[in-house]
Amino acid sequence: MIKKENDTKKLPAVALGTWSWGVGAVGGDEVFGNKLGPNELRPVFEKAMEEGLNLWDSAVVYGMGASEEVLSTFTREYSREKIMISTKFTPQIAGNGANPVADMCEESLKRFQTDYIDIYWIHNPADVEKWTPLLIPLVKSGKVKQVGVSNHNLAQIKRAEEILAKEGISLSAVQNHYSLLYRSSEKAGILDYCRKRGIDFFAYMVLEQGALSGKYDTAHPLPAGSQRAETYNPILPYLEGLIHEMKEIGKRYGVSVPQIAMAWTAAKGAIPLIGVTKAAHVAEAAEAVKIQLTAEEIERLESLAEAAGVDTRGSWENPME
Repeated sequence: MIKKENDTKKLPAVALGTWSWGVGAVGGDEVFGNKLGPNELRPVFEKAMEEGLNLWDSAVVYGMGASEEVLSTFTREYSREKIMISTKFTPQIAGNGANPVADMCEESLKRFQTDYIDIYWIHNPADVEKWTPLLIPLVKSGKVKQVGVSNHNLAQIKRAEEILAKEGISLSAVQNHYSLLYRSSEKAGILDYCRKRGIDFFAYMVLEQGALSGKYDTAHPLPAGSQRAETYNPILPYLEGLIHEMKEIGKRYGVSVPQIAMAWTAAKGAIPLIGVTKAAHVAEAAEAVKIQLTAEEIERLESLAEAAGVDTRGSWENPME
């Protein structure tokens, strides 16, 4: 098998997401109600690097290149070996060339002014048979160091593995929506499978776009005019019991509600992928993964999350089970 790049680059305990960076179609303004550029985000990036959190996750589709553009402003200022760049091929915006995966990857390479991507993902399983093989020449050329699949169910993960293995390439990572409110990947056996196979599992939407931050409730809803407000404001009443318990556990450890959500994720064997827009978010994330929740605390959180009875599966996601 072709060796995984993290044989030489160690993964940090937390990965940092940039979906809400930059503006544009499916960008931070549309999804999160943010309008964030390099001036606002420089302190965030610099704090992360100070904390040793150097894995940055983006995608071409986030603002149609805007997120990558903003991120690359900072990554270009550091030596390449100090940065881990993670970005994605999104089938829905594929071009018509002979290898649309390679074409989109080239766009990302140019934005980042680099000759390789540390982790390159197939963003969703639109067609595993069609898109997965097109990663192979990118790995063999050295333009992609690790291959990941996102939003894939267990059967699709196994099929992607089979396709890559025929060419001596291992599947390095899986990135799925995973939180206290959405444990579909766990219930479908994906977390266990990844653990047994040595595949890194990245959990995105750990904080459910702020709904599990403790910042919002029925009296203080998410900002109007964004997709996340439309999705989460209607379910805030059902989260009160869970948020209360997260606050109580947080008091015992002297930490915040978001840190409890991240600590739970890490306790489940996943790498939290946290969207960061403030330096304080980075500092919180760095400390959160050091928290050791008890088995009783984990069970209590999961019980209250189940009792909330909400479904936060995104419109872009297929069921995992």
